[in-house]
Amino acid sequence: MATYTIEIDETFDVPRSRVFALFADHERFGKLLGAPVKRIRDSDQADPNGVGSIRKIGLGPISIRETVITFEPGSLIEYTISSMSPIRNHLGRIRFADAAGDRTRVLYTITFEDVVPYTGKWLSSALDRGIRRGIRRVPRLA
Repeated sequence: MATYTIEIDETFDVPRSRVFALFADHERFGKLLGAPVKRIRDSDQADPNGVGSIRKIGLGPISIRETVITFEPGSLIEYTISSMSPIRNHLGRIRFADAAGDRTRVLYTITFEDVVPYTGKWLSSALDRGIRRGIRRVPRLA
C-alpha cells in the first residue's frame, strides 16, 4: 500500500475571515470544488460545520462522507473520509494564515493510502487537479 500526499499552497487577496468562512461552510465548499456537497449531520458545537459535522460529496451511490475532526475558527479545518472509499487513512488539513496586506495564505494538504494497488497515483492526480482548479474560485466566491 502506497501513501500519497497532495500539497497546495496559495495566497489570495481576500481577508482570512472570508476565506475561512468559504472553506468551513459545507455547501459553499461544494461550489468551490464544483461538486454537490451537503451537510448531512450538524456539529454539536456552536458552528454547525464544526467538529463532528458530516458532509456528503457526490450524488447517490457515487458519493463519500467526510467528517470534520478539527475545527479552529480562522485557522484550521481537518477532516477524514468516514464512509466506504477506495482509499484509507485519509486526512485533509486546511490551514489559514494572514499574508502581507489583507491577504490570506491557504495550505491545503491531503494524505491517504490506496486500497487497490496503483490506483492512488491516478486518484492523487485527479484530486490535485480538481482542487487546484476549484481553489482558483476563492476570490470570486469568498
